[in-house]
Amino acid sequence: MEKIRSLQHIDIDELYLAWADAFKDYERTWTREELEVLLKRRGYVPALSFAAFDGDKPVSFTLNGIGVYNGIYTAYDTGTGTMEAYRGQGLASKIFEHSLPYLHEAGCTQYILEVLHYNEKAISIYRAAGFEVARELNYFVQPMEILAVNSKTLPPGYEMSESEIDMELMSSFWDFHPSWQNSFESLKRVPDDFVTIGAFHNGQLVGYGITEPGSGDITQLAVDREHRRKGIGSAIFKALLAYNRHPAAKVVNTHRINAIVTAFVENNGVPNIGWQYEMVREIG
Repeated sequence: MEKIRSLQHIDIDELYLAWADAFKDYERTWTREELEVLLKRRGYVPALSFAAFDGDKPVSFTLNGIGVYNGIYTAYDTGTGTMEAYRGQGLASKIFEHSLPYLHEAGCTQYILEVLHYNEKAISIYRAAGFEVARELNYFVQPMEILAVNSKTLPPGYEMSESEIDMELMSSFWDFHPSWQNSFESLKRVPDDFVTIGAFHNGQLVGYGITEPGSGDITQLAVDREHRRKGIGSAIFKALLAYNRHPAAKVVNTHRINAIVTAFVENNGVPNIGWQYEMVREIG
């Protein structure tokens, strides 16, 4: 009989073994180092994350990130997986139900997760657990070796340089709020992993982009509405790609209904390869 308890005393090496087995058939893989960076960026809290154990071995798990999301203290599913030999027992659902009182006691009032749109089994389970679809989110990926980088440059009167983050000003440029992993809250957890580029007009920030060179993620990019359709966004996109150290360029979790953003990313050489649901339920 598997017992459920927190991951407070499980080190990253042991956790990675469970993760690698649970996701060995997934469309992408992670190294141990990539997992460690992912968990830190997404706010993983071991004491509020839980697993089903067979003896001392975690065989099914949910890794919870904890933080403020759009002004609400939130738990976020950073990763849920079950080792192949232990599937079909409903362990993920049991772990989730087990976690709710602990998350509530910690002050979380909502739970957020993302699930690929074709994972009908998981979506059905989440709906049964009280989750509702909040948004549909696109993701874009292109290997750097075949990416045709755009030739855009800034128009006269504009200049571009690395920039500090000004959350209030930058958020005023948004057409949609970033997902959990792309939020300022997540970026602040590992600030040294990111590069921010700003476009300026008369010394005033009018557009910006943020990238994580080690993962290839372009996490945010936005331009002031009064300065759009001048090639500023594409020039920023090109500048961000120059920092990339990953084999692929990635733009993950743009709002699917925003056709302008979809066309922009694809026109800059990174195709839309899929989409997922952002799902939410209250805790209480």
